[in-house]
Amino acid sequence: MIDFRRASMVHRDGAVGLDRATFAIARGDLAFVVGPPHSGKSTVLRLLTRELRPSGGGVWVAGRDLSRLARRDLPGYRRNLGLVRHDSGLMPDRSVSEQIVDALRVTGAPSGEHDRRAAEILQLTGLAARSDHAPDQLTTAEHRRVCIARAFAGRPPLLLADDPARGLDREAGIGILRLLYRINRTGTTVLVATRDRDLVVKLRRRTVALDRGQVVADSAARPHLAEESTREFAARMRGANADPELDPAEARAASAVRIARALHDDRGQQG
Repeated sequence: MIDFRRASMVHRDGAVGLDRATFAIARGDLAFVVGPPHSGKSTVLRLLTRELRPSGGGVWVAGRDLSRLARRDLPGYRRNLGLVRHDSGLMPDRSVSEQIVDALRVTGAPSGEHDRRAAEILQLTGLAARSDHAPDQLTTAEHRRVCIARAFAGRPPLLLADDPARGLDREAGIGILRLLYRINRTGTTVLVATRDRDLVVKLRRRTVALDRGQVVADSAARPHLAEESTREFAARMRGANADPELDPAEARAASAVRIARALHDDRGQQG
């Protein structure tokens, strides 16, 4: 899905964003780019959204060389990306449900399906009980969940998240990563940029570590984690054992994952 080949990025002020970075992320992966501030994490995401072009080397997504992507093709390319920034804002005059419907309009979803799809996404992201709430009625963690739900509205094949748990307490941060894992299980490739290396180590997922723009470590996911439930995923982050019995919320989420995965499969067959 993602292929960086000796990609370098030197900004106009001379700062080095990336220095001959080479790594690849497979389709369907949940992967992390980790590193301290100014290590190159945000540069990786901005190259993938084609806000930047590499100064050297290349960046490919789904076999497409982004340096050769024409300006007229950018909107279509970006409609197939979900992007979550840690400082993403919501429209203050729209309810949670309306935020999702607006995102569906942008992605070109049929108008007759907006309400049904929005309800499915709210169920998947654990926001069904907040559908009528305005942004100022949400907690910071709920606000972040809405941003993720909005980015996932079009069920993109690739979702990018820039430090999505930043500023949240530990439990809320675990909830955000659990949500991203749930989205990943529907078939979307998810790449998360974060400075929280300790938490990522616990996850034992595909991880690319950056420092001063260079790839300093690249570790594969543990194979036996491929079918881990979202409950087991969250329990391992907490250093606890998952209860083998699914709670009602987890059962509802698992059902939503199955529905979304089926829709992903349908989309792939149509494509």
